[in-house]
Amino acid sequence: MNISTVRDSACVRCFGTFRDRTHDSPEGGKECPDSRSGLAESHPRGSLAGDMGSGGVSQQTVVEIADFKVSNDPTIELITYSLGSCIGVAIWDPVALVGGMLHFMLSDSTISPDKAVANPAMFADTGIPLLFRSAYSLGASKKRLVVKVAGGASMFQTTERLDIGKHNYLALRKIFWRNNVLIDSEHTGGCLSRTMRLEIGSGQVTIGNHRMKQVAI
Repeated sequence: MNISTVRDSACVRCFGTFRDRTHDSPEGGKECPDSRSGLAESHPRGSLAGDMGSGGVSQQTVVEIADFKVSNDPTIELITYSLGSCIGVAIWDPVALVGGMLHFMLSDSTISPDKAVANPAMFADTGIPLLFRSAYSLGASKKRLVVKVAGGASMFQTTERLDIGKHNYLALRKIFWRNNVLIDSEHTGGCLSRTMRLEIGSGQVTIGNHRMKQVAI
């Protein structure tokens, strides 16, 4: 289902929004990029690198909750489950054929510095820079990266202040805005859990769950 065509208001609320190529300020201001969040290419750092292969997808690699992986193996499909209020970030360089995926849980590492040191992928402000730097270490270029995002759902009825999905999404948008990173497409919000897949060889990203068919974003 292409959720951008859903007319019923309840369905829109549950299935969230689908957008292409967004780079407006999360607070409605003008673009003001910098490198304060560490997405510049001058700080490479590796994570997981596959061996180069050929052909289509032959194996799946699971990105767990509060986890990330990068690869240059075109036979690998990265997949992450249970993107509720959590957010999945998929990046892909079509020239270097390097891709990566992050599944972060919370927006701000300052709420638990010890956990951020032990597992930086748990938080947006530590996990996103780590994902990008790890992709750079395999030959990806920031200017070529295709960035796609999923998740940020409101899984429970709660106040806006306690809406973890919304806070996660706003944190991600601020980090990207400050670092001049475009979101090519996204499947976010609503009140459903998502599964996200990234094929390293083709860059195809799909979203689905038990209530909807896999859709490419």
